Amino acid sequence: MESAPLTISQYLIGRLQDIGVAHMFGVPGDYVLDFLDQVVASPLQWVGTCNELNAGYAADGYARMKGIGAATVTYGVGGLSILNAVAGAYAERVPLVLVSGAPPTGRRQSGALVHHLVANYRLQYEIFGKVTVDAAILDDPDTAPEQIDRVLSRCVAERRPVYLELPADMARRTCANRAQVPPPPMPRSDPDSLRECVEEVVALLGKAKHPVVLVGAEVSRLRLGSEVLGLVEWLELPFAAMLSSKSVLPELHPQFIGLYQGNWSRPVVRQQVESADCLLSFGVWMTDIDTGMFSVRLDPRNLVGAGGGQVQIRSHYYHGIQLGDFVQALAAAAKPRSYLASHPAEPYRPRVAFQPVDGAPLTAARFYERVDCFLDDRMVLLAEPGDAFCAAADFHVEEAKNFIVQVFYASIGYCTPAALGVSLACPGKRAVVLAGDGAFQMTAQEVSTLMRHGCPAIILLVNNDGYLVERVLHEDGPYNDIQRWSYAKLPEVFGKNAVCMKVTTEGELDRALTLAQKETARLVFIEAQIGRLDASAGLARLGAAFRAAQKK
Repeated sequence: MESAPLTISQYLIGRLQDIGVAHMFGVPGDYVLDFLDQVVASPLQWVGTCNELNAGYAADGYARMKGIGAATVTYGVGGLSILNAVAGAYAERVPLVLVSGAPPTGRRQSGALVHHLVANYRLQYEIFGKVTVDAAILDDPDTAPEQIDRVLSRCVAERRPVYLELPADMARRTCANRAQVPPPPMPRSDPDSLRECVEEVVALLGKAKHPVVLVGAEVSRLRLGSEVLGLVEWLELPFAAMLSSKSVLPELHPQFIGLYQGNWSRPVVRQQVESADCLLSFGVWMTDIDTGMFSVRLDPRNLVGAGGGQVQIRSHYYHGIQLGDFVQALAAAAKPRSYLASHPAEPYRPRVAFQPVDGAPLTAARFYERVDCFLDDRMVLLAEPGDAFCAAADFHVEEAKNFIVQVFYASIGYCTPAALGVSLACPGKRAVVLAGDGAFQMTAQEVSTLMRHGCPAIILLVNNDGYLVERVLHEDGPYNDIQRWSYAKLPEVFGKNAVCMKVTTEGELDRALTLAQKETARLVFIEAQIGRLDASAGLARLGAAFRAAQKK
């Protein structure tokens, strides 16, 4: 059934709204201005960022909280600028829609050498085809609605980025309005394979004396946290997480045993996971950081690995099984048994109250200890790659979905613009950015956009004079040095509605964080001065493991 025609832009905007997009991040450019006019006239909220890379990071952070994100840029200089953010979303399985303006179709057909062109008119489309699950050039009003629906459906179904290229002269061209669009077809499991697989797993659980669940990042990306939590509660199974899946399930839960990262884990956690006689692994990605530089010791004879559309049991595979279907079927088939009675989870370790030594110079260990005590369930912590995410592994993030980290792709500079997306996706939560000075310099200008939109984020910046993670991983060199900024003064350049402090002692940090808790309506920026080579225990472990691996 068709209703009154719409422009291609209006049709696309409507479909974005249908799948849950309420904000559009991006940077204007001449090839995309007609589209942006229609975005501004629509219910979508336009969020202009300082550059295209930051728009992509913001859309990524938004998608992790809301389920889908979108950004728009102009052709060439804009498209290739946002490419790194889209690649990161693809690697980390984040659903993001990129809309790029493009030269008019007449110019394309004539091969004219227009501005922003690199080599040929298909180059940008082909490049994005490598880091998206689907892409389309909307150069025909008759086919544009069908292409838009197909591409957006794949974004939703596969939880990865997609790319839509809109030539400037097509933005206001009318197209048919497909009023009745079926919901995106979600991947389904092979019923026979699923049944046989679940029967085998139920039998293994029945024989097991101390099974354990290991929860991975795919559980978060597929938004299956509540389903997996229901399963572990039904079966009374102890569960562990990894850094990339930290807080996917609530860490305050009595069945939570801790974070598993191979030999970087606390000994009691490592012993319990690696001695499990049935380890149910849900959506785990065996990346170098998650595995403590590949130091895991998991017996394949006791492993059930579900994720990526299949289930591995020991040395054989069941293909065509979606993780959500597997979790649901296992919960329906398995009978509850109090495994915790024979193999209990370690009691939850509450925070130890921080007692500052007022005039003591601030150290990395004491800084992170105080930050851990500062966090609460109204905050979403975003930890930058490097010392920040190494230290955050030991933090008490008690409630589900309150932690964001880019462990796999690990692009420094991600967190400050991603905090913009988090703040707009979840206005009831407060984004807390934990970043080093090197990472912050990458994307510092997005503090201005946070302030512009009244986002009361808290930015905790560790000023240790350069790229600490690189100094720890490898013999130091001048390439790790950066210009020292007066970081705490930066928000004054961007506007007046921020609270800015520089701290050098434990007492100053304690007072600054106490003030941050009270300043709930304004952005708070705290620069913490820490020694040049002073690192968290987590980064020290990473450095030692990395250097040892290089010698093999």
